Amino acid sequence: MTEGKLFTQEDVQLLEEIILNRRDVRGNRFLDKPLEEDVLDKLLMAALHAPSVGFSQPWEFVIIKDETVKKQIRESFEEENEKAVQCFSDEKQKQYIKLKLEGILEAPVNIAIFYKPSAEVVLGQTSMKEAGLYSVVCAIQNMWLMARALNIGLGWVSILDAEKVKQILSAPASNQLIAYLCLGYVDRFFTQPELETLQWEKRKEKDKVVFYNTY
Repeated sequence: MTEGKLFTQEDVQLLEEIILNRRDVRGNRFLDKPLEEDVLDKLLMAALHAPSVGFSQPWEFVIIKDETVKKQIRESFEEENEKAVQCFSDEKQKQYIKLKLEGILEAPVNIAIFYKPSAEVVLGQTSMKEAGLYSVVCAIQNMWLMARALNIGLGWVSILDAEKVKQILSAPASNQLIAYLCLGYVDRFFTQPELETLQWEKRKEKDKVVFYNTY
């Protein structure tokens, strides 16, 4: 067995910059510019090389460019967003209404990512069944970092009815929708996460969330 590649301090610094500059992109940032197939292939390659429990690779991807399909997904977002507004009150509700929380129609490419459960026993998933779901999330993170390295915007839309999305996309009944992503070139990237800039939430400090040996 050959040895794996060793990386330099410069490589580490570059990865750190990519991580720190990753952003969730809203619909008002996407440009009317197609996403090249070789760029899309790089994003999928990054996802397909994510770690997965028992090397199960329990992911499936539906690439969506059709405007009719996008509009159906957008309708689900609008229905769910109306419900979400009622979850907030006073100033938070006013602020929420002003937020642009998706780019389904604006982004040239949408990708629905599913967890496909295995019919067989999966090594490492016998005690924690959810490890399969987490593997799919690892694939999404890989894709997100590769997108940022390619200066491609990526936004995760979670205000959707998962079952309606499955119906629209004719997904197998056993598959579980994990993420709906919007991808494309953008006019700019924010220096900070947008919700941090808008003071929706504050970044948690390390000493508040890191514990040693026990809580």
